[in-house]
Amino acid sequence: MLKTVKEQAAGLTKDQRNAFLAAYLGWAMDAFDYFLVVLVYSEIADEFHVSLTDMAFLTTATLVMRPIGALLFGMWADRRGRRIPLMVDVVFYSIVGFACAFAPNYTVLLVLRLLYGIGMGGEWGLGAALAMEKIPASRRGFWSGLLQSGYSLGYLLAAVAFFVIEPVFGWRGLFAFSLLPALVALWVRSRVEESEVWEKSVRLNRTPAHQVFKDPAVLRRFVYLVALMTAFNWMSHGTQDIYPTFVKKGLDLSANTSIAIAVVYNIGAMIGGVLLGAYSERLGRRRTIMIAAVGGLVVVPFFVLSTTVGWLMLSSFLMQVCVQGAWGVIPAHLTEMSPDAVRGFYPGVTYQLGNLIAALNLPIQEALAERHGYPSAMAWTIVPTLAVVILLSAIGKEAKGVRFGSSGPQAPSTAATGTAQP
Repeated sequence: MLKTVKEQAAGLTKDQRNAFLAAYLGWAMDAFDYFLVVLVYSEIADEFHVSLTDMAFLTTATLVMRPIGALLFGMWADRRGRRIPLMVDVVFYSIVGFACAFAPNYTVLLVLRLLYGIGMGGEWGLGAALAMEKIPASRRGFWSGLLQSGYSLGYLLAAVAFFVIEPVFGWRGLFAFSLLPALVALWVRSRVEESEVWEKSVRLNRTPAHQVFKDPAVLRRFVYLVALMTAFNWMSHGTQDIYPTFVKKGLDLSANTSIAIAVVYNIGAMIGGVLLGAYSERLGRRRTIMIAAVGGLVVVPFFVLSTTVGWLMLSSFLMQVCVQGAWGVIPAHLTEMSPDAVRGFYPGVTYQLGNLIAALNLPIQEALAERHGYPSAMAWTIVPTLAVVILLSAIGKEAKGVRFGSSGPQAPSTAATGTAQP
């Protein structure tokens, strides 16, 4: 994989590489902080004397606020450019994430996670727009997969940090540490130039977002992408958020074993994202997603019924190859389906509205687990979600290879037919 990355990067300019690295690190640090809660919420629950269901609501609170961040930062980015909003965003979520280390009680931590959701919501759409606008159209699939794998890298780093930091400094030390890598991401981001595609689009038109949405095709596409992202987020969170607790509480394995399994399946997630993202250039965006989701359905029985460490590692590794392999297509797919005039706003808001609708996933899974056990809770939520991902991808369209900034405010005009612009 390292050789492939070097080969793909060889033809990029320094600014293109910096833009991608900035988006990658920003998304990784977002995921790092988000999954800190997932990894330690049982420990936080013990300290604050609240139930696991109440603690699971912390992740819901973060997801609920993400559309607000996508909306605010996205509209700012479409009016003023990508660079400055992204830098402000990383400063904002870094400070809030660091403050979580000093939360005196559950209520304060809940408020901080609500605020963190705003910063997290602004990160993905702007970072994806900037990176995909700078990457050559013929290479978007590979870099899309690598960009989305930053999410898995963040989870992996959170797992490693748990091993190293939590035994010494506790869960608060983990949140305090999150400030350092976020500042690294900010430094890289400060070296990135503005998006040439955005500058060109501003010269071509200054159509407000509400005018763009008067086109029925744009509005229909928006609703469809929100539905698709709802299914995607349910698929991702449904296979990841409850899993460490399933291993610790459901199977009575140690916290260290849970984290070791998390390391393994996040390696699978990174491999899947890059591999299937790259193959989407040959197979198409939708077909690649469908193949990945079918693979996930095959793995489900092993994923939910395994009880030994070896099978847990193997089944979760394969599940995340499939789930995050499908996700590897999304940065390219959503930005290609977005009109030029609102590309800072459109991908992030569709993504985060899907997150909002799927935000009840973890509390629902925890509630089901209390009554029926973790295997049933996961199976009853994961199988329907994978089926919906396949269905929505089958009936949808794509705009693989569309040239950004080459048409007016409704671009990509070919997204309604599923073909790329010449």
